[in-house]
Amino acid sequence: MTGRTYTAAHWGLYEVTPARNGGRPTLRPFHDDPDPSEIGLHMGSREVARNRVLRPAVREGWLRHARGLTREDTRARGDERFVEVGWDEALGLASRELARVRSAHGNGAIFGGSYGWSSAGRFHHAQSQVHRFLNAIGGYVRHMDSYSLAAARTLMPYLVMPMDELMADHTDWKTLREHCQLFVTFGGVPRKNAQIAVGGTARHLVKDSLRELAGHGVRFINISPVRSDIDTGRDFEWMPIRPNTDTALILGIAHTLLAEDRHDKRFIQRYCVGFEKFEQYVLGREDGVAKTAAWASGITGIGEKDIIALARDMAGARCMINMAWSLQRAHHGEQPYWALLSLAAMLGQIGTPGGGFGVCYGAENLMGSRYRKFRGPTLSQGRGSVDDFIPVARIADMLLHPGDTYTYCGQTRSYPDIRLVYWAGGNPFHHHQDLNRLLRAWRKPETIIVNEQYWTPTAKLADIVFPATTSLERNDIFYAQREPYVAPMKRAMAPEGESRDDYAIFSELAARLGAGETFTEGRDEMQWLEHLYDEWIGKARDAGVRLPSFQAFWSRDLVEIEQLDEPVVLLSDFRENPEAHPLKTASGKIEIFCERIAGYGHDDCPGHAVWIEPHEWLGSGKARIHPFHLITDQPARRLHSQLDHSPHSIEAKIQGREPVWIHPEDARERGIRDGDVVRLYNARGSCLAGALLTADVRRNVLKLSTGAWFDPENWAPGNNMDKHGNPNVLTADVPASSFSQGCSAQTCLVDIERYAGAPPRVTAHDLPFLSRGEP
Repeated sequence: MTGRTYTAAHWGLYEVTPARNGGRPTLRPFHDDPDPSEIGLHMGSREVARNRVLRPAVREGWLRHARGLTREDTRARGDERFVEVGWDEALGLASRELARVRSAHGNGAIFGGSYGWSSAGRFHHAQSQVHRFLNAIGGYVRHMDSYSLAAARTLMPYLVMPMDELMADHTDWKTLREHCQLFVTFGGVPRKNAQIAVGGTARHLVKDSLRELAGHGVRFINISPVRSDIDTGRDFEWMPIRPNTDTALILGIAHTLLAEDRHDKRFIQRYCVGFEKFEQYVLGREDGVAKTAAWASGITGIGEKDIIALARDMAGARCMINMAWSLQRAHHGEQPYWALLSLAAMLGQIGTPGGGFGVCYGAENLMGSRYRKFRGPTLSQGRGSVDDFIPVARIADMLLHPGDTYTYCGQTRSYPDIRLVYWAGGNPFHHHQDLNRLLRAWRKPETIIVNEQYWTPTAKLADIVFPATTSLERNDIFYAQREPYVAPMKRAMAPEGESRDDYAIFSELAARLGAGETFTEGRDEMQWLEHLYDEWIGKARDAGVRLPSFQAFWSRDLVEIEQLDEPVVLLSDFRENPEAHPLKTASGKIEIFCERIAGYGHDDCPGHAVWIEPHEWLGSGKARIHPFHLITDQPARRLHSQLDHSPHSIEAKIQGREPVWIHPEDARERGIRDGDVVRLYNARGSCLAGALLTADVRRNVLKLSTGAWFDPENWAPGNNMDKHGNPNVLTADVPASSFSQGCSAQTCLVDIERYAGAPPRVTAHDLPFLSRGEP
């Protein structure tokens, strides 16, 4: 034991120095982390605390209506002041409203919103807490999948295996170093994304691993509109592709392999089904268009000779093909992932050390780790009586068009009529697309209740806001898959203001609604931690891992998990014996053509990988009006919109706004200088950003990271201009396909100009107007 105290966030494990003389605790990087993230070091800072929700607050107009004084007007959300009230009144208002909606409309009129990124602890996890509470009172409408990964998450189980299994079983970095010769990546291996992991991170691996691979002579080729989304510490090759055209490039490579008889026919025959139909399509016998390298060159902007050379190099080396999540977060986002798998099968290296495919190294720290794999303690969310759900990115459609039908994985379903939204964990006014449209949809529910730590845009647009604690203010358990440590997360400071744990808030609401015992099972926080840990001991033992008792664990500062140091090779068992280790697909094999998906009859997602033009891209006529493709990637200095108001995030802004990358030649043609405030716009909206000139971005491509808190000129729906640099006022609320209904944020055309005159003040991090007592 070292006497250290720990806390954790999705960016990492941190060591806590207790507060002294009335000050605040400070955080240090975990001593065994080779590349710690700076993001979480600011969690407890005074600058961050200034934006805390300190007391329960109720929107003035909603409160007047609840007290029988006025008629409710949901159009005032965002424009009215908040009235701070006592906990008893706030809990009473929320519980009575929940009871009213259940009685008048049923539990199917309640939407339980959460994105789950609020805490790295195993118990104080907002998504689990809000869903458990709503199930305890009878159920709720839930969401499926994620904004990050919906197209791939729905597709890959049909073709090879579920994404969670793929992610946890990526070939490890050490094996790649020893066997890989060529690492081809579509969309890079962004170290900034791998700062995080579900449940937290103890040892960040990507930076050192890439450098070790490069130092051992691995050749890297980055196919991306952005050069710098990989850093190997050495030179690498960059192929600056047009955004959204990777499927066409892969088809051009596949055609070259077929034309030159370089594909692995034995692997295809033994391990795959449906290749013949894909082959006919690539050769042009299905639609009359051969997908040659010349054809692909005209779409992608990559030279024909370069495509042919790339195909030959990939066939002639032990090759790992990697693809970023961003490629499936696009219109027809299923197709690049399906094409990637088909290409990897043609090369015949799936299941070999150092070869095959990845989806994706760099998305989370998990991928590439060879630390032991076993799941951590998990709080049950229970079960309710409501079966309705929506794909996560279809929330505006649901609110705007109740009763309309949608398709999802071959099903036809209807949108429910939502009267109450309860949100805990997440910020839909960061994640969602076409935020002006979402503002219109946000007026539809009768009541919106939010548990929140900070005055985010979502909190400012709520009716009741409960102040929630941060991980520094509660006890929990740190553990994440393929990490080498388990740690007790002991409360490092008293809760700010009157904030309470989500568990305490939901326990009281459940009690008022007659479901207290169902929700709590008679346990307080520490009893739950011990219960979850004790359950986990048995599961860990089944995985060959020995854990100390809870009392011994809680009295220590860290538990190191014994490691086997065994290679991890994705699909190696399947390759060794596909009969003994079949896949979970319908055929038990890799489905290059999928009968089930073909049977759904979706023109925008047929039975094998195809090239389908996106609804807007640089090769379309729309580019004459809006000639720039906007890339909206994960930010480097926060996770999504978390801690956007921290000093670390604010330091990188330009004149208080999110930086937008633009090629120097594009900037020169528009009279834009480095550091200028610029306006990005299209028919959906506009936003201001700070110009950052760099040749690391392809011409006619802009890069504006997500996560700047939504800061419109006003909160009324319309073609609002965001003052802060939130790109989702520009992105289209269009599904990836009828199959997945996933987010397609990376399909977006815009124009850009230097902003004339004095730019308006950024108010994103300002507190709302608050009053105490009577409205």
